[in-house]
Amino acid sequence: MTSSIAWIDGHWGTAASLKLPLDDRALLLADGLFETVLVRNGEPPLLQEHLQRWSESAALLGMDPPPQRNALQLLIEDAIQRSQLSEADGALRLNWSRGSTPQRGIGLPAPGQHRFWLTLQPCTPMFSAITTTTSRHERRNASSRLSRCKTFAYGQSIQARREAQCQGADDALLLNTAGALCCGTTANLLVRRRGQWLTPALSSGCLPGVMRGRALAQGIAVETELEAEFDTDDQAVLINSLSCRPIASHNGQPMAATTTAVELWQSLLH
Repeated sequence: MTSSIAWIDGHWGTAASLKLPLDDRALLLADGLFETVLVRNGEPPLLQEHLQRWSESAALLGMDPPPQRNALQLLIEDAIQRSQLSEADGALRLNWSRGSTPQRGIGLPAPGQHRFWLTLQPCTPMFSAITTTTSRHERRNASSRLSRCKTFAYGQSIQARREAQCQGADDALLLNTAGALCCGTTANLLVRRRGQWLTPALSSGCLPGVMRGRALAQGIAVETELEAEFDTDDQAVLINSLSCRPIASHNGQPMAATTTAVELWQSLLH
């Protein structure tokens, strides 16, 4: 039977049993990065792409370089074995905090204090259709470095999804500070228009998602600016490493049906 597993500071356990020091900046200030990596049949097929983004984000935010594949490979293999996910799907989360700090406030600590931990748990990729609304209260900052990094700070996404669910929808789409469509709360936006998949450029403030990047690299999608309203015949999906969710309706208006979400997602794993 598969189970969840966690590791920190040389110790294995569960996410509930292991502890993070209360002076860690991840807890105090959300000062850190994480990557959520698909594990499929005992392998993380997109690990290198996630580690590349992890490393680039750390450099952008002035953090120490996070562990790379040669330092993580045996640890990840051990986690997969311990959780019995060799023939199942899972979500591997790699965490990189700026670490503990003895002083209060936001002043940066000396380098070399960073902390790494991981969790691995069973996770079934999701492809069911959802309904969305445009958030009226939250917008992605197109000029912020933080918009380009997968940080611990998910308060904006939480509030946007809460707003959508209060209106009877499943999730929210976020505009950017220029009023253009940008992304979902936890996924990149792909829109199929006149036979072509489109996605907002990184200059919009969307996260450089791994699946988004593969769609661009494979020529499946192209970047463009997307206005706040969909066209009548648009199809749309929200995609990340663990899901590809067709949008059935937006702001109460039906969207054109998307029947290729599973095939699109699977094609990007290879």
